[in-house]
Amino acid sequence: MDDEGKEQESSVENPSMAEEPKEEDSKPFNQADIFKALEVVERDSLAIAESYTSLFASLRLALSEVASTSIDHIQCFSDAAGKLQEAAIDATTKGNRFIHSCV
Repeated sequence: MDDEGKEQESSVENPSMAEEPKEEDSKPFNQADIFKALEVVERDSLAIAESYTSLFASLRLALSEVASTSIDHIQCFSDAAGKLQEAAIDATTKGNRFIHSCV
């Protein structure tokens, strides 16, 4: 009886695992279709490359503007710090003169 049960188990088939003939296997490769597909891939690749080129050019321009603005701010800060230093030296000199005149 055990042998019959084993035979039944082995004869049970899973319909989802059955191999069906594939449409791709039955058709031979058409060289014209392959060339058309390659042309589409090449065209899309070229479009993507142009898009990346445009993106990097925009990023380069934005970075250049930011760097230029930062340099302008640093120069402005340097000028302001220099004028503040001159004003502090002048104020110190005048303060020293006033103290010496009072003594």
